[in-house]
Amino acid sequence: MLQVQQLVKYFGGVHAVDGVSFDVAAGECVALIGPNGAGKSTCFACIAGQYPLTGGHILWNGRALEKLAPAARLQHGVARTFQVAQVFEALTVLQNVQLTIQASRAHQAISAFKRLDGQSREAASALLQETGLTDVANEDVLRLPYGAKKRLELAMALAASPKLLLLDEPAAGLGEAERASLMQLVKKLAGQGMAVLYTEHNMDAVAGVADRVLVLIEGQLAAQGSFEEISRDATVRRLYLGESLDDQPVEGAAHA
Repeated sequence: MLQVQQLVKYFGGVHAVDGVSFDVAAGECVALIGPNGAGKSTCFACIAGQYPLTGGHILWNGRALEKLAPAARLQHGVARTFQVAQVFEALTVLQNVQLTIQASRAHQAISAFKRLDGQSREAASALLQETGLTDVANEDVLRLPYGAKKRLELAMALAASPKLLLLDEPAAGLGEAERASLMQLVKKLAGQGMAVLYTEHNMDAVAGVADRVLVLIEGQLAAQGSFEEISRDATVRRLYLGESLDDQPVEGAAHA
């Protein structure tokens, strides 16, 4: 279980995150949402290891993470993706996943004397099948559409066999159909026992996907619950979702 306890992050006099506490259990898919400037990106970056904490604790299965670098967190089963997909565009799709599989194995250094093409090919191919990229396995990443790059980044995150998956706006930059398809894949991963925490702006990537939604406003946790519950919260509607939500579908907003 991921446990965030009284997380505080200040930038000078700016209280970006001010005493936020929540947890994410294995098999649970949790969305972290909020208006621009609410502190959700800062909160997420603290959990992922990009920012040191001003105060509080982050525990994963009882182990303190706050002093560990992102690479060390990965060795403890914590993987992440970025808002803008981080992939190796000079390599093929398959090579990207092969490289990350090799890099994630601390006891197997990448040798300059071995061709990458022969490394972890079967495991990499399985991840491409899981993420819907088999047909483009031998394509140069530079030529891929952005939606495929987002899926590739997810496959690369899965290469380390994580138990906790942190996704920074996984649906950012995707069209409606691509968002729905990718988010159903994310939901499936949680259904297989992985703990998933993701930030998001698109409400159709939250409704029907997240088991629980955390709403951050002005650096504090303003509400949490199912999407239906937080969408009825007066404070959340006034400060973030707006009354126009009545005109949008709530259940089943993302389809396979």
